[in-house]
Amino acid sequence: MNEFRWGILGTGGIASAFVKDLEMAEGHSVVAVGSRSQQKASEFASSIPGATAYGSYEDLVCDNDVDAIYVSTPHPFHKEHTLLALHASKPVLCEKPFAISASESEEMIDAALINKVALLEAMWTRYLPHIAQVRKILSSGVLGKIYSVEADHGQRLADRNIPRLVDPELAGGALLDLGIYPISFAHLILGAPTKITSRAVMTDRGVDAQTSAIFDYADGAQAVITTNMITRTPCRALVSGLLARLEIESVFYNPTSMRVITSDGEITEYPHSYQGHGLREQAIEMARVVRSGQLESPLMPWSETVAVMQSLDEIRRQIGLSYPFEN
Repeated sequence: MNEFRWGILGTGGIASAFVKDLEMAEGHSVVAVGSRSQQKASEFASSIPGATAYGSYEDLVCDNDVDAIYVSTPHPFHKEHTLLALHASKPVLCEKPFAISASESEEMIDAALINKVALLEAMWTRYLPHIAQVRKILSSGVLGKIYSVEADHGQRLADRNIPRLVDPELAGGALLDLGIYPISFAHLILGAPTKITSRAVMTDRGVDAQTSAIFDYADGAQAVITTNMITRTPCRALVSGLLARLEIESVFYNPTSMRVITSDGEITEYPHSYQGHGLREQAIEMARVVRSGQLESPLMPWSETVAVMQSLDEIRRQIGLSYPFEN
């Protein structure tokens, strides 16, 4: 099968990690890089043999040698850059958070439908082998009826003054950057909640430093989610059912180990054996989707992307988190 050729739109840290992990994916290569400046594009492409550097995103998406675009620019630009690629008939793997709001997400999905090109959210956790195992555990019924999900994601980042985290103009705050992981996990396990209750501690610049939320479900289940960018938290996930519980070790959204513990104490271990970062799995799925003629992935379908964004929208409404460019 022919090599699947990637164009990288945006040259930040996550793009570097994606390119590095892609080296472990057979049949994938990076052939082009786009930035807002030729210098940045050239610097990024200098370590990628044969990659073309473009000083504009428009030139990148028009490259006929590119099979798909990886969008890794800051959150507020995801919609703009995804639409640019989709309207150039280029499939897109767009970094999380997929957009700033559910309405933006729907606009992006509409563009994929109109142009008949694939669009995937790069919520990389959903494509990892240990999450595939989680899906099997859930479908097996070994946990019984699930009543509780707990997941946290906290990192000490606020005092590093990283613009995308602290700047309201870049949709900063813990929620969209870090909180999306436990929120997406809760959606994976229990689906969309019927009610959300959330509270936050805000920074002096008006973005959330720490946010907690309770998701309520019609069947009596709850998910408890916490995220913060002040301090490092355990970053574990726990799924408790009537018959057993699933414990996912730190860091739960990375390739990691986990175990199932039944109510009578029987333990089944799932050790961590994955090599590499894990960002390549979403690329592998992207290639499969494109080659099969599909537009979305069953591992992270559009309906799920929109549902997660709706939960983020509701939390933002409750905690008063808005951005200057929305007004």
